[in-house]
Amino acid sequence: MQVSSNLLRPQYKKYEQEYLEAVKSVLDSGWYILGKQVEQFEENFARYNQSKYCVGVANGLDALVLAFETLKLKKGGEVICPANTYIASVMGFTKAGLVPKFVEPDTFYNLDASKIEQAITENTVAICVVHLYGQIADMEKIMTIAKKYNLKVVEDCAQSHGAMLNGQKCGTFGDIGCFSFYPTKNLGAFGDAGAIITDNKEYADNIRMLRNYGSKEHYYFETVGYNSRLDEIQAALLNVKLKYLDDLSLERKQIAKLYDHGIVNPHIIKPMRKFDETSHVYHQYVVRVEDRKKFMSYLKENGIGSQIHYPQPPHLSTAYSYLEYQKGNFPITELYSDQVVSLPMYNGLNEEEIAYVIDTINHYK
Repeated sequence: MQVSSNLLRPQYKKYEQEYLEAVKSVLDSGWYILGKQVEQFEENFARYNQSKYCVGVANGLDALVLAFETLKLKKGGEVICPANTYIASVMGFTKAGLVPKFVEPDTFYNLDASKIEQAITENTVAICVVHLYGQIADMEKIMTIAKKYNLKVVEDCAQSHGAMLNGQKCGTFGDIGCFSFYPTKNLGAFGDAGAIITDNKEYADNIRMLRNYGSKEHYYFETVGYNSRLDEIQAALLNVKLKYLDDLSLERKQIAKLYDHGIVNPHIIKPMRKFDETSHVYHQYVVRVEDRKKFMSYLKENGIGSQIHYPQPPHLSTAYSYLEYQKGNFPITELYSDQVVSLPMYNGLNEEEIAYVIDTINHYK
């Protein structure tokens, strides 16, 4: 049997007719940039997250870049962020002239809230929280610390659409929540797309201006902005998929539950959920194994796809070599980067395929 690490076609086929009708409606309208579909998606996504404002942008990285630019934090200020995140989380604020202050993750792969205070200095200006793999971070503790030290908080929700803590959606705890709708995300578009949510009207208005060349009025420019607009076709497709997001997330949770109960191989470290079942939407189902190369080769030999999220932490990348970190500076992060493996996880993965993955893993030695 062959089991891919990820497939997008099954989810597309499930709602194919609605997707095609949505695209046709945009094409028939003759209006393709910043039109009614974008406005409708912004309203829908804000409502879904119980947030006051949503601004659609071109992609998730741009959401972070525009968020940090609109906060107007002092150049050279430090931003606390998880050391084990995807590098885009860090690029989002270093583009604004800010400096990463990495903090190790907890056993749930998110920013360890118990280690934040010891990382705070007189130069600390913000915290960038990443809800990695689909599980919400310990936002109540993080926000308590942020308020104590008067720090801004940006949430990177690229992998966690719909994840909650005590009934509150991710992206709504901090000052701004940033989302990617890259096709593989739980709420994935059919190309690049992103958005920010916030309850702060000034932030929302400023990001609307920044995304459109720094212009509020056509052909009049208030600042040097960007060309970062969510286009009408992607917005129309997202409007369709958003209706089914909770169902799609439930399907992922059910797959994860089968993995949780079925995988019993002691060589495999399964992921844990810190809070209740609403807190994790399983963008990825990530296990750890001591000899990753051997394990992934074994899976491949048995027709099972797998991926690594992520093999190199930002502090060891060439992109951030100027920060002069060395291997060994963040041992937990580096251990995770050497051991993590993402198992097949996508909408449309069937029970026979899941059972095969589980059985194959349980026979790994």
